[in-house]
Amino acid sequence: MIDSRLKYPKAVIGNITYSLFYIVKKQILLSTPHMGSLEQEFVKEAFDTNWIAPVGPHVDAFEQEFCEVVGAKHAAAVTSGTAALHLALKLIGVGAGDEVFCSTLTFIATASPITYLGAKPVFIDSDRTSWNLDPNLFREALDKRAKIGKLPKAVVIVHLYGQSCDIDPILAACNAYEIPLIEDAAESLGASYKGRSPGSFGKIGIFSFNGNKIITTSGGGMLVSDDQKLIEKARFLATQARDPAPHYQHSEIGYNYRLSNILAGIGRGQLQVLEERVQARRHNFEFYKQALGNLPGIEFMPEAAFGKATRWLTCLTIDPAAFGTDREQVRLALAQEKIEARPVWKPLHLQPVFADCECMGGAVAQELFEYGLCLPSGSNLTDEDLERVTSAISQIHKEHG
Repeated sequence: MIDSRLKYPKAVIGNITYSLFYIVKKQILLSTPHMGSLEQEFVKEAFDTNWIAPVGPHVDAFEQEFCEVVGAKHAAAVTSGTAALHLALKLIGVGAGDEVFCSTLTFIATASPITYLGAKPVFIDSDRTSWNLDPNLFREALDKRAKIGKLPKAVVIVHLYGQSCDIDPILAACNAYEIPLIEDAAESLGASYKGRSPGSFGKIGIFSFNGNKIITTSGGGMLVSDDQKLIEKARFLATQARDPAPHYQHSEIGYNYRLSNILAGIGRGQLQVLEERVQARRHNFEFYKQALGNLPGIEFMPEAAFGKATRWLTCLTIDPAAFGTDREQVRLALAQEKIEARPVWKPLHLQPVFADCECMGGAVAQELFEYGLCLPSGSNLTDEDLERVTSAISQIHKEHG
């Protein structure tokens, strides 16, 4: 019997009235933008004052407010996290023929900018504590390279799925060999490592405001550093490297990477509700863990003791022998229910485009990819949405377990 209290539109077929909920299910997506009211106010101000171009008071204010949130001294707002990482690598002198150590369990945008500059990534495996770059394996790799006189030009670490790397031993190893550390914190805004924000420890940190991130400007990124000259140079390069002259004069090649004043206005509104967005995503995780944590074969991405994760995405692994079916069959079954789930990142050393690149280790990242699944994690999900996801997974286990 259909519960007449359901607040969904009705359709009449023959003499029977059906709730449209049962005919067309709402699609539950992985991570969608979550807008509020403040964003529109800032954007309206940009329109009213005609500050539309990639300069303006919202850009300046967004940079300053972002520094206050993450504990950095200086920031430059740009068009994407990828652009920020490209600038970061260029700023510290990465060039053709150089090698850059890089986390392997991450999105390709972490490594692609290395290749833009003619350099080559060398990938490092994950640990099981945080799913991030393994500090012990990393130190061993540096020690071995030092003995043969082939140290990397830079190191790029990723703070994955809203959780920080174990930064202290990684930074200590970098400092021992005077290698600059770049932090890809695209997925970890709002997280903490020993009370500080990931992205604020290395020479340069970068963040992303892509539409699926914990806050968004639709598209955008931020580069932060305590080195004022680096940030000034970043702004110069991001605005086509125009020399100070009344005419257009250029002594080096630059890029069109500066964030627009309109998008910066969106970012300012989003930044004010960052903590609310973090709490919502952590609520998603706790809901999933309580509902699914006792199912055989299910293990959730751990939260390392050294920090607080945002749970940007709730990730788990599925052991098919215990659960009854594998990660891919679960993903496909969820898709049939209009629920989007995705495998965890395919390690970069397994990507065809990086087939000729060296990798230190790799087994942990490969295992996480084989068994790992990301569940819908948006901060605008309702408990009813989460119940649909957990009920579907429980039903899959019941049918296959």
